[in-house]
Amino acid sequence: MSEGTIFEKLLNKEIPCEFVFENDKVVALRDIAPQAKEHYLFIHREKTVNINDMAKNKPQHLADLFSAIAEFTQANGLEDNGFRVVTNINKDGGQTVFYTHLHVLGGESLKGFGAR
Repeated sequence: MSEGTIFEKLLNKEIPCEFVFENDKVVALRDIAPQAKEHYLFIHREKTVNINDMAKNKPQHLADLFSAIAEFTQANGLEDNGFRVVTNINKDGGQTVFYTHLHVLGGESLKGFGAR
């Protein structure tokens, strides 16, 4: 097994995984420790370390990720009631896997961030 991140191992099929979304640039999978009824992780097939690294060095990847999220959430009814997109940056921001990934949470009323 390679020494890459868990996302690299999933993409290289070193760890079995069922992607809930997949195109030539982006994949998505269910989070193994969900923080909402529906919790997915979206990753680009090309590695960057965090969202700032991606914005600086691969800005098109941001559009790829958000287009994939839009397609997935519309097709799966998450857009109807709403969802949240979150990313963590570095240790103090809660990042534990240093491969850019976006969390998509929904399927229920989410607390915090202006929720009532």
